[in-house]
Amino acid sequence: MLLRDPQGRRLLIMPVVMQLLLFPNAATLEVKNNTLAVLNQDSGHASIELIQRFGQAQAFSKLIDLGNEHDLQRVIDEQSALVVLQFPPDFSRQLAAGASPSLQAILDGRRSNSGQIAFGYIQEIVDNYLAERTTDPAKAAAKSTVVVRNWFNPNLSYTWFILPSLVAVITTASALIVTSLSVAREREQGTFDQLLVSPLTPGMIMFGKAVPALIVSMVQATIILLAGIFVYRVPFQGNLLLLYGAMIFYILALVGFGLAISSICSTQQQAFLGVFCFMMPAVLLSGFTAPIENMPQWLQTITYIDPLRYFIFIAKGIFLKNLGFSAVVAKVWPLALISAVTLTIADISFRRRMG
Repeated sequence: MLLRDPQGRRLLIMPVVMQLLLFPNAATLEVKNNTLAVLNQDSGHASIELIQRFGQAQAFSKLIDLGNEHDLQRVIDEQSALVVLQFPPDFSRQLAAGASPSLQAILDGRRSNSGQIAFGYIQEIVDNYLAERTTDPAKAAAKSTVVVRNWFNPNLSYTWFILPSLVAVITTASALIVTSLSVAREREQGTFDQLLVSPLTPGMIMFGKAVPALIVSMVQATIILLAGIFVYRVPFQGNLLLLYGAMIFYILALVGFGLAISSICSTQQQAFLGVFCFMMPAVLLSGFTAPIENMPQWLQTITYIDPLRYFIFIAKGIFLKNLGFSAVVAKVWPLALISAVTLTIADISFRRRMG
């Protein structure tokens, strides 16, 4: 019924397209095109050259030249700059004498994550500049060089991180909504009672509700995969059949949660609130927004019942890493266990209503 309705088809496709446009471009932790303010109390050549290098960095598209410390406080208060650098009066002189001059960086604590990332860029620029000015052969020989290689995402592109994760996040919403709202809609319209008095068993009813969610989620996941590969140019390294096989168990786990939610809801509004109450914690505890290792131990324990935790690992692993069969199976069996438990709960609830 959902696919036969033109409005229903639009509601299934348009949110996916909108999220594909918004998430990779808006939901990013990359630091680009920010403003850097500089209070240069040094008149030497070294500070000027270093400031020019800051201006060429991708993280800073605009430089503000401050005249005094009052301006320094003002740009931070007004959030006109993400970072303020203050060069002391003797910066160039100390550098020419072979000393290590100090350089103060003031970050906006209201944007702590972006500020720390921007400071890392600044630190790298300063270190490279000081290394180029090292003329003492002994110091140059003693200085170690660290060569960084980023496996699976060489350029640290945030799009490569978020597109595989969207396969899990968007299918989560669609599978939960299709299952929970369809049952609630039938209850409001009175057709669900007709199903209960029909020869259909609760298992047949649940199967009939699971199949549309499985089809819709698979179609949406395919749209995201095609957009990630051909539009955003994220390389797909793994086995496509392995990804879809794991996706079936993942969607069944979501269908179990959706049916369990619908079994205790009488209206579509209640079902929607139930989906929202499940969706937000599931995303937050999945490792999508923050590493699970950074959470308190009691929260890490709760994440073991979150199906999103397992499938995000599978999606990113197969997409970027060519994750092997045994590693995928290690994450699939918890999904199978979760789906068995939630589907059993939904089945018991439906049987009680039929009784």
